[in-house]
Amino acid sequence: MAATMSSSTTLLRSLCGRVTKRQWALSSPLRSFSTNTARRAIAAPAVGSYTPKDDEHVLSSPSELARRISAKVLPKLPRPDVRKVVMVGSGGLSIGQAGEFDYSGSQAMKALREEGVEAVLINPNIATWQTSHQLASEVYFLPITADYVAYVLEKERPDGILLTFGGQSALNVGIQLDKMGVLERLGVQVLGTPIRTLEVSEDRDLFVQALKEIDIPVAQSTAVSSVSAALEAAEKIGYPVILRSAFTLGGLGSGFANNRDELRDLSARSLSLSPQVLIERSMKGWKELEYEVVRDGADNTIICCNMENFDPLGTHTGDSIVVAPSQTLPDSEYHMLRSAALKVIRHLGVVGECNIQYALNPFSSEYCVIEVNARLSRSSALASKATGYPLAYTAAKLALGYTLPELPNAVTKTTTACFEPSLDYIVTKIPKWDLAKFSAQVDRKVGSAMKSVGEVMAIGRTFEESLQKAVRMVDPRYRGFGVVGPFLKEMGNGAKEMDVEELDRHLANPTDMRLFAIAYAMFEKRYTVEMLHGLTKIDKWFLYKIENIVNTHHELHQAGAVSNISHELILKAKRMGFSDLQIAELLPTPTTEAEVRAHRKSLGVTPFVKRIDTLAAEYPAHTNYLYTTYNATTHDVDFDEHGTLVLGSGVYRIGSSVEFDWCAVTCARQLRDMGNRTIMINYNPETVSTDFDEADRLYFEELGFERVMDIYEMEGASGVVVSVGGQLPQNIALRLKQSGVQVLGTDPEMIDAAEDRHKFSSILDKIGVDQPEWTEVSSVDEAKAFADKVGYPVLIRPSYVLSGAAMSIVREPSTLEHKLSAAASVSPLHPVVITKFIQDAQELDVDAVAHKGNLLIHAISEHVEHAGVHSGDATLVLPPFSLSEPDMARLKEIAQKVAKAFNISGPFNMQVIRKEGSGDEEAQLKVIECNLRASRSFPFVSKVLGTNFVDVATAAIADQNVPEPVDLMAVKRDYTAIKVSQFSWTRLGGADPFLGVEMASTGEVASFGKDIYEAYWAALQSTTGFKLPRAGSGVLIGGDTSSTEVISQMRGIASKLSSLGFKVYCATPAVEEQLHNPPYLTCKRIFFPTKDKRKLREVFDEWDVQCVINLARERAEVATDEDYVARRNAVDFGLPLLNNPQCAELFVESLARKMKEGGLRSYTEGRIPSEVQSWAEFIGVKV
Repeated sequence: MAATMSSSTTLLRSLCGRVTKRQWALSSPLRSFSTNTARRAIAAPAVGSYTPKDDEHVLSSPSELARRISAKVLPKLPRPDVRKVVMVGSGGLSIGQAGEFDYSGSQAMKALREEGVEAVLINPNIATWQTSHQLASEVYFLPITADYVAYVLEKERPDGILLTFGGQSALNVGIQLDKMGVLERLGVQVLGTPIRTLEVSEDRDLFVQALKEIDIPVAQSTAVSSVSAALEAAEKIGYPVILRSAFTLGGLGSGFANNRDELRDLSARSLSLSPQVLIERSMKGWKELEYEVVRDGADNTIICCNMENFDPLGTHTGDSIVVAPSQTLPDSEYHMLRSAALKVIRHLGVVGECNIQYALNPFSSEYCVIEVNARLSRSSALASKATGYPLAYTAAKLALGYTLPELPNAVTKTTTACFEPSLDYIVTKIPKWDLAKFSAQVDRKVGSAMKSVGEVMAIGRTFEESLQKAVRMVDPRYRGFGVVGPFLKEMGNGAKEMDVEELDRHLANPTDMRLFAIAYAMFEKRYTVEMLHGLTKIDKWFLYKIENIVNTHHELHQAGAVSNISHELILKAKRMGFSDLQIAELLPTPTTEAEVRAHRKSLGVTPFVKRIDTLAAEYPAHTNYLYTTYNATTHDVDFDEHGTLVLGSGVYRIGSSVEFDWCAVTCARQLRDMGNRTIMINYNPETVSTDFDEADRLYFEELGFERVMDIYEMEGASGVVVSVGGQLPQNIALRLKQSGVQVLGTDPEMIDAAEDRHKFSSILDKIGVDQPEWTEVSSVDEAKAFADKVGYPVLIRPSYVLSGAAMSIVREPSTLEHKLSAAASVSPLHPVVITKFIQDAQELDVDAVAHKGNLLIHAISEHVEHAGVHSGDATLVLPPFSLSEPDMARLKEIAQKVAKAFNISGPFNMQVIRKEGSGDEEAQLKVIECNLRASRSFPFVSKVLGTNFVDVATAAIADQNVPEPVDLMAVKRDYTAIKVSQFSWTRLGGADPFLGVEMASTGEVASFGKDIYEAYWAALQSTTGFKLPRAGSGVLIGGDTSSTEVISQMRGIASKLSSLGFKVYCATPAVEEQLHNPPYLTCKRIFFPTKDKRKLREVFDEWDVQCVINLARERAEVATDEDYVARRNAVDFGLPLLNNPQCAELFVESLARKMKEGGLRSYTEGRIPSEVQSWAEFIGVKV
């Protein structure tokens, strides 16, 4: 009790000191725009009989005495009277705005639910956990635009709105709603950070003025709104300069310019995406640091976390390796920046959480504030997971009027939220890029505009351990830091070595492979730390730590054989983060991972499990938030729970995104509801699955074989679930089984059979399920012979890949050899399968769950696009809009046959091709793929049909409470839902916005409607950045004129647009000739420069082109191809692009129907469009 009293008294003294200071520091030169009103909240007592009175606020403390005293001194802030709050989400996952907002929004809604506040969510991202009725009372799958949010506000009449949990999309909408007067007219309070603060943090000019008022240094800068003004500002500041866009996320439109020509191009492009840009002095090469700050309405302010970028300034923080806490700052500089952060956040009047970014001169204490995000950000999610401090949850409570001392730390439950976390470990974040998946025109350089699609977070007790874990998390092909093969393959065109001059260019001008360029320089070219620092400007501390890894690598290599590795050396290597497989592969004697593992364990070298407690063990903590390390001597936990392991999906990347996190969270929750203890393994800081309260134990760890086995053995787990986390867990399922692990659900032998194209096709033949003609080849000659036999086109399909990696359609013999070699390099241990590609066929998705081979439930979704577009990029419609009852019955029969053949217990997904039969023949149904796991469309079908497929799958996997079979597709529904892919072409400079068999989308959105047209109308607008063309504006049409079908579609689209009052333009004589036939169709060919972007922008403006429809059948070979230029510049100019014939036809028909209803008119008071209904209103039930 004495210890408790002492700690409580210490807390109370610090609290009282803070309150007293607050009383004498109320004035601030910028308070005029800070409109946050005082608020109150009551915290429930933790221990003892004392209960606060209605007007009292108490410290969150286990000491009753501390609570009594605090009730007399804590400020009494009036609390907003809110019973219903609208939460604005972030929409589809895109580069710069990804899964971190699902996590932060979910945490915020947990906080609202605890307070009895009804949450109404607007978010079209149907794959997210937050779009479920467990968190929100109502969900609207609608566009995140000011108009649609205004319609929902008008319909729901909430008391308040939260704008800081939905990224830049939500923040921009909030500012717009305020300017429209909607919030004031409807009496909706903005909770948390005031609108004026949001405006100041986003408007670069106002932001600079605000910081100058409190003598906080900012980079010399000028806000401009035209190209000429940008050039003029740069002349005054002096080159090089950095251009930053206002009101954008992830540095969209930002970049460096070394001269007038570069700035002219950059500013023209940026001003098409943002109304204002800032021209700043370039500080390239300075250190970049971030501080996460929390402030309440009583001005209590804390630093939750500080982070340091491994890369110097010049690389966007989202594309930089980030380390927490900072490692190279002396105490004086840390506190200098900490004090500045507190000063800035108080001055701006933020209530909740925000992020402040600094540039720090490495040779002096000169610093500048780069920017402040007055909202939850990507870094906020990282900081939450790095420290264990639930930032979004706390920010939501603060928005409801609580103060930090009243709130308990939701993780430790032994301290208040008014403390600054202390870490006894190092966290390393590494971005995940997927640039290699795109056309060769993509610029691989990374700079001030973000390009990564996801990120990983590794926890270790040393930087070396943390870094190597993170490298493996980014890609399972990477063994650790010493990765040089992929660097040479991707950056050196497959050469065996790279000359020094080219290597220096890669080091000085960072690309997505720079870390591996450093590895190549140190391992192969013997670069010193001094040489690398001179080229990269990376702090020498980090480079010396990397040198430790290199030296240990050489020591291991010199050992020669695994039996020669001593206890001391293997312990040193493991403490440096080396994996067993990494050690095996660097030994000159052929060695397996199993041999290294056995040797290590025989020497008694095994990992220890430690807690993330936010307190560096200063206070007792009993969190379930764990990691493994070799830099320890004891475990922090007892292994007496024997829970079920659920393997998460790892890093977000193209092909595996938030939909698999929804599956993993749903599975873990269902297992707990069924009475099972759960253990989650995942390493993605953006996810809900890595939230501290989603499983009984959370391991923030690798998903490779070694680590999963370590945890399985230490925990004495009862089993492992591998079918809800996408492809990563599937890839190790068979090895786990062969190592004695109890893999729950479908047998890994069957998973392997479905993944291996040859085995899979053989099984389909045996059960009489049709499939396209196929063969297995190991040489180009065999491939050519098969293609000649079945006829072109053919499809190359390698085994064991995700998202169609290396899949491609070959239409002629001349390209077969090149395409085949590209595919074979993906999975060299598995032969390549070639299938006959069926043209102009429908593609269908079948999602299903079976138990011991019996089909329990299934869903059939129809693609709008014809076959040839990857299912992850396709537009899915549910219920199907054109399938007959006999076809539906046949598809169900196929699903049942497949379930029985593979003896499936759990989820599975099939893609089926449907080709119309000739005459009275029934349509052909051919299975092209089957995955014995949950698919990316599981959240979509679950929410559209009102039945949670993963709940059913979990029951089947666990063999507990298995429901009776039901045919959901037999139910007639009076609504339609459409899932549309979210692309990030704008971020990927040079990439060809073309859809094919290789997946390119970064996320997805979905909307409901009374029919397919209304649903598509809402869904397409829900994709980030989509702007409807203004009535009477111009539409540029182009595409392949060698296909009679495409020509017919082009004519129909042009004719319909013309009848609606749009002006139709084209760029080539061939298209003009085809569109002038029939002669009554007016199509004007316009001057179309293919090499001068500025001139093309002027042409688009001159003819008022506001939409591009380009129906090419092949990806462009050269950058001057008219179709490529049209597609690419539509994206660069922020215009809607439709690049598929079926989708273009659907859009034009939807446009025609909605224009009659006033669909192109902006928000009008009292008019609510028919698509503005909640999810529950559409499906008739809350699930």
